[in-house]
Amino acid sequence: MTPRRLTLCADDYAQSPAISQGILHLLQRGRLSATSVMTQSPHWPALAAPLREMEQQADIGLHFNLTHDFADGPQLIKPLSHWLLLSQLRCLSHTALRDSLLRQIDLFSQHLGRLPDFIDGHQHVHAFPQVRDALFDAIALRWTTNSKPYLRAPDRLGHPGDSKLKAAVLRQACRGFAAAAEQNGLRCNPWFAGLYALQPQAGFATLMQQWLQACPDGGLMMCHPGLPADDASDPIAPARALEYRHLGSQAFAEACQQAGVQLGRFQA
Repeated sequence: MTPRRLTLCADDYAQSPAISQGILHLLQRGRLSATSVMTQSPHWPALAAPLREMEQQADIGLHFNLTHDFADGPQLIKPLSHWLLLSQLRCLSHTALRDSLLRQIDLFSQHLGRLPDFIDGHQHVHAFPQVRDALFDAIALRWTTNSKPYLRAPDRLGHPGDSKLKAAVLRQACRGFAAAAEQNGLRCNPWFAGLYALQPQAGFATLMQQWLQACPDGGLMMCHPGLPADDASDPIAPARALEYRHLGSQAFAEACQQAGVQLGRFQA
Protein backbone atom coordinates (compact mmCIF):
# COMPACT_ATOMS: atom_id res chain seq x y z
CA MET A 1 0.00 0.00 0.00
CA THR A 2 1.31 3.44 -0.95
CA PRO A 3 1.77 5.64 2.16
CA ARG A 4 -0.40 8.72 2.50
CA ARG A 5 1.72 11.88 2.50
CA LEU A 6 1.22 14.36 5.33
CA THR A 7 2.81 17.79 5.65
CA LEU A 8 3.30 18.25 9.41
CA CYS A 9 4.01 21.91 10.10
CA ALA A 10 5.32 23.38 13.35
CA ASP A 11 3.99 26.90 13.84
CA ASP A 12 5.70 29.78 15.67
CA TYR A 13 9.37 29.34 14.71
CA ALA A 14 11.37 32.32 16.08
CA GLN A 15 8.73 33.24 18.66
CA SER A 16 11.30 32.25 21.29
CA PRO A 17 14.62 30.37 21.42
CA ALA A 18 13.05 27.41 23.26
CA ILE A 19 10.29 27.00 20.68
CA SER A 20 12.75 27.33 17.82
CA GLN A 21 15.27 24.86 19.21
CA GLY A 22 12.54 22.30 19.74
CA ILE A 23 11.36 22.71 16.16
CA LEU A 24 14.91 22.44 14.82
CA HIS A 25 15.53 19.20 16.74
CA LEU A 26 12.36 17.65 15.32
CA LEU A 27 13.15 18.82 11.79
CA GLN A 28 16.62 17.29 12.04
CA ARG A 29 15.08 13.96 13.08
CA GLY A 30 12.51 13.98 10.28
CA ARG A 31 9.59 14.32 12.69
CA LEU A 32 8.34 17.48 10.97
CA SER A 33 8.19 18.40 7.28
CA ALA A 34 7.49 22.15 7.52
CA THR A 35 7.70 25.13 9.83
CA SER A 36 6.39 28.68 9.64
CA VAL A 37 8.32 31.69 10.90
CA MET A 38 7.29 34.75 12.92
CA THR A 39 9.59 37.20 11.20
CA GLN A 40 8.79 40.19 13.45
CA SER A 41 10.52 38.43 16.33
CA PRO A 42 13.83 39.92 17.48
CA HIS A 43 15.14 36.33 17.52
CA TRP A 44 14.54 35.77 13.78
CA PRO A 45 17.83 37.20 12.41
CA ALA A 46 19.91 34.85 14.57
CA LEU A 47 17.63 31.85 14.04
CA ALA A 48 17.54 32.07 10.24
CA ALA A 49 20.95 30.44 9.70
CA PRO A 50 20.20 27.07 11.38
CA LEU A 51 16.83 26.93 9.62
CA ARG A 52 18.55 27.44 6.27
CA GLU A 53 20.21 24.03 6.75
CA MET A 54 16.74 22.41 6.70
CA GLU A 55 15.71 23.85 3.33
CA GLN A 56 16.23 20.63 1.37
CA GLN A 57 14.06 18.51 3.64
CA ALA A 58 11.30 20.84 4.83
CA ASP A 59 9.04 23.63 3.64
CA ILE A 60 9.76 26.96 5.33
CA GLY A 61 7.01 29.54 5.34
CA LEU A 62 5.76 32.78 6.84
CA HIS A 63 3.55 32.67 9.93
CA PHE A 64 1.72 35.95 9.33
CA ASN A 65 1.16 37.70 12.64
CA LEU A 66 -1.44 40.26 13.71
CA THR A 67 -1.96 39.21 17.35
CA HIS A 68 1.38 38.48 19.09
CA ASP A 69 3.15 41.62 20.31
CA PHE A 70 6.94 41.46 19.99
CA ALA A 71 7.21 45.20 20.83
CA ASP A 72 9.95 45.56 18.25
CA GLY A 73 9.40 47.95 15.38
CA PRO A 74 6.22 48.87 13.48
CA GLN A 75 3.48 46.33 14.00
CA LEU A 76 -0.25 46.07 13.42
CA ILE A 77 -1.06 44.13 16.60
CA LYS A 78 -4.53 43.70 18.12
CA PRO A 79 -6.28 40.90 20.05
CA LEU A 80 -7.77 38.06 18.02
CA SER A 81 -11.28 39.28 18.89
CA HIS A 82 -10.53 42.55 17.07
CA TRP A 83 -9.68 40.78 13.83
CA LEU A 84 -12.55 38.29 14.12
CA LEU A 85 -15.15 41.02 14.56
CA LEU A 86 -13.85 43.70 12.21
CA SER A 87 -13.08 41.26 9.40
CA GLN A 88 -16.67 40.00 9.48
CA LEU A 89 -17.93 43.61 9.48
CA ARG A 90 -15.53 44.45 6.60
CA CYS A 91 -14.10 47.39 8.60
CA LEU A 92 -10.36 46.75 8.15
CA SER A 93 -7.82 48.81 6.21
CA HIS A 94 -6.69 46.96 3.11
CA THR A 95 -3.58 49.12 2.78
CA ALA A 96 -2.46 48.62 6.38
CA LEU A 97 -2.93 44.85 6.13
CA ARG A 98 -1.12 44.61 2.79
CA ASP A 99 1.78 46.69 4.09
CA SER A 100 2.08 44.53 7.21
CA LEU A 101 2.20 41.43 5.03
CA LEU A 102 4.84 42.96 2.79
CA ARG A 103 7.00 43.91 5.78
CA GLN A 104 6.82 40.39 7.20
CA ILE A 105 7.52 38.79 3.81
CA ASP A 106 10.49 41.10 3.33
CA LEU A 107 11.89 40.22 6.78
CA PHE A 108 11.68 36.56 5.77
CA SER A 109 13.54 37.20 2.53
CA GLN A 110 16.10 39.49 4.16
CA HIS A 111 17.34 36.81 6.53
CA LEU A 112 16.66 33.57 4.64
CA GLY A 113 17.67 34.89 1.24
CA ARG A 114 14.50 33.88 -0.58
CA LEU A 115 10.72 34.04 -0.50
CA PRO A 116 8.62 31.71 1.70
CA ASP A 117 7.47 28.32 0.42
CA PHE A 118 4.04 28.97 1.91
CA ILE A 119 2.06 31.39 4.06
CA ASP A 120 -0.17 30.62 7.01
CA GLY A 121 -1.30 32.79 9.91
CA HIS A 122 -0.88 33.05 13.67
CA GLN A 123 -4.36 32.16 14.97
CA HIS A 124 -5.36 31.77 11.29
CA VAL A 125 -5.72 35.53 10.70
CA HIS A 126 -4.47 35.22 7.11
CA ALA A 127 -7.70 33.50 6.10
CA PHE A 128 -10.15 36.04 7.54
CA PRO A 129 -12.22 38.22 5.18
CA GLN A 130 -10.38 41.34 4.00
CA VAL A 131 -7.09 39.96 5.38
CA ARG A 132 -7.15 37.33 2.63
CA ASP A 133 -7.59 40.04 -0.03
CA ALA A 134 -4.53 41.87 1.30
CA LEU A 135 -2.68 38.54 1.26
CA PHE A 136 -3.50 37.90 -2.39
CA ASP A 137 -2.34 41.41 -3.30
CA ALA A 138 0.92 41.04 -1.33
CA ILE A 139 1.67 37.77 -3.11
CA ALA A 140 1.04 39.38 -6.49
CA LEU A 141 3.49 42.16 -5.59
CA ARG A 142 6.32 39.97 -4.30
CA TRP A 143 6.06 36.82 -6.44
CA THR A 144 6.73 37.89 -10.00
CA THR A 145 7.04 34.37 -11.48
CA ASN A 146 4.59 31.50 -11.73
CA SER A 147 6.15 29.82 -8.67
CA LYS A 148 3.71 31.05 -6.00
CA PRO A 149 3.59 30.04 -2.33
CA TYR A 150 0.97 27.57 -1.21
CA LEU A 151 -1.49 28.69 1.45
CA ARG A 152 -2.94 27.00 4.51
CA ALA A 153 -6.71 26.66 4.18
CA PRO A 154 -8.20 26.44 7.70
CA ASP A 155 -11.73 26.24 6.26
CA ARG A 156 -10.82 22.74 5.09
CA LEU A 157 -10.57 21.57 8.70
CA GLY A 158 -11.24 17.84 8.60
CA HIS A 159 -11.24 17.01 12.32
CA PRO A 160 -12.55 19.14 15.22
CA GLY A 161 -9.87 18.05 17.68
CA ASP A 162 -11.24 18.23 21.22
CA SER A 163 -13.64 21.15 20.61
CA LYS A 164 -16.51 21.18 18.13
CA LEU A 165 -17.26 24.80 19.11
CA LYS A 166 -13.71 25.98 18.39
CA ALA A 167 -13.79 24.11 15.09
CA ALA A 168 -17.12 25.68 14.12
CA VAL A 169 -15.83 29.20 14.90
CA LEU A 170 -12.68 28.59 12.84
CA ARG A 171 -14.60 27.28 9.84
CA GLN A 172 -17.01 30.22 9.95
CA ALA A 173 -14.26 32.85 10.37
CA CYS A 174 -12.35 31.43 7.40
CA ARG A 175 -15.32 30.39 5.25
CA GLY A 176 -14.61 30.56 1.53
CA PHE A 177 -10.86 31.06 1.89
CA ALA A 178 -9.74 28.01 -0.11
CA ALA A 179 -12.07 28.82 -3.00
CA ALA A 180 -10.91 32.46 -3.07
CA ALA A 181 -7.25 31.41 -3.00
CA GLU A 182 -7.71 28.96 -5.85
CA GLN A 183 -9.58 31.59 -7.88
CA ASN A 184 -6.41 33.68 -7.51
CA GLY A 185 -4.32 30.81 -8.87
CA LEU A 186 -2.92 29.74 -5.49
CA ARG A 187 -2.60 26.20 -4.16
CA CYS A 188 -4.12 25.07 -0.86
CA ASN A 189 -4.16 21.92 1.23
CA PRO A 190 -7.12 19.59 0.60
CA TRP A 191 -7.48 18.74 4.31
CA PHE A 192 -6.39 20.31 7.58
CA ALA A 193 -6.04 19.20 11.20
CA GLY A 194 -4.19 19.96 14.43
CA LEU A 195 -6.83 22.12 16.13
CA TYR A 196 -7.28 21.49 19.86
CA ALA A 197 -7.33 23.32 23.18
CA LEU A 198 -3.51 23.47 23.42
CA GLN A 199 -3.65 22.26 27.02
CA PRO A 200 -1.72 19.27 28.43
CA GLN A 201 -4.91 17.55 29.61
CA ALA A 202 -6.32 17.54 26.07
CA GLY A 203 -4.54 14.28 25.23
CA PHE A 204 -2.34 15.29 22.31
CA ALA A 205 -1.05 11.76 21.67
CA THR A 206 -4.58 10.37 21.38
CA LEU A 207 -5.69 13.22 19.15
CA MET A 208 -2.62 12.77 16.96
CA GLN A 209 -3.53 9.12 16.49
CA GLN A 210 -7.03 10.15 15.37
CA TRP A 211 -5.66 12.78 13.00
CA LEU A 212 -3.23 10.32 11.44
CA GLN A 213 -6.01 7.80 10.85
CA ALA A 214 -8.28 10.44 9.29
CA CYS A 215 -5.65 12.15 7.13
CA PRO A 216 -6.07 11.75 3.35
CA ASP A 217 -3.11 11.81 0.99
CA GLY A 218 -1.74 15.34 0.73
CA GLY A 219 -3.17 16.54 4.03
CA LEU A 220 -1.69 19.33 6.13
CA MET A 221 -1.48 19.36 9.93
CA MET A 222 -0.28 22.08 12.27
CA CYS A 223 1.47 21.50 15.59
CA HIS A 224 3.11 23.70 18.24
CA PRO A 225 6.14 21.94 19.76
CA GLY A 226 8.88 23.56 21.79
CA LEU A 227 11.49 22.72 24.39
CA PRO A 228 10.28 22.90 28.01
CA ALA A 229 10.45 26.53 29.13
CA ASP A 230 9.26 28.67 32.01
CA ASP A 231 7.92 31.43 29.80
CA ALA A 232 5.22 33.66 31.28
CA SER A 233 4.64 35.26 27.88
CA ASP A 234 3.66 31.92 26.35
CA PRO A 235 0.40 30.54 27.80
CA ILE A 236 0.69 27.27 25.87
CA ALA A 237 4.28 26.45 26.94
CA PRO A 238 3.24 23.27 28.85
CA ALA A 239 1.40 21.95 25.78
CA ARG A 240 4.42 22.74 23.60
CA ALA A 241 6.69 20.63 25.79
CA LEU A 242 4.24 17.74 25.67
CA GLU A 243 3.96 17.96 21.88
CA TYR A 244 7.74 18.05 21.59
CA ARG A 245 8.14 14.89 23.65
CA HIS A 246 5.46 13.01 21.75
CA LEU A 247 6.62 14.00 18.26
CA GLY A 248 10.14 12.92 19.14
CA SER A 249 9.02 9.58 20.58
CA GLN A 250 9.02 6.08 19.19
CA ALA A 251 5.27 6.00 19.84
CA PHE A 252 4.74 8.74 17.27
CA ALA A 253 6.91 6.98 14.70
CA GLU A 254 4.91 3.78 15.24
CA ALA A 255 1.60 5.65 15.01
CA CYS A 256 2.62 7.04 11.61
CA GLN A 257 3.64 3.60 10.42
CA GLN A 258 0.45 1.96 11.64
CA ALA A 259 -1.68 4.64 9.99
CA GLY A 260 0.23 4.33 6.72
CA VAL A 261 1.31 7.98 6.85
CA GLN A 262 4.64 9.37 5.65
CA LEU A 263 5.73 12.90 6.49
CA GLY A 264 6.76 14.94 3.49
CA ARG A 265 6.84 18.38 1.91
CA PHE A 266 3.68 19.77 0.38
CA GLN A 267 2.76 18.61 -3.10
CA ALA A 268 -0.23 20.09 -4.96
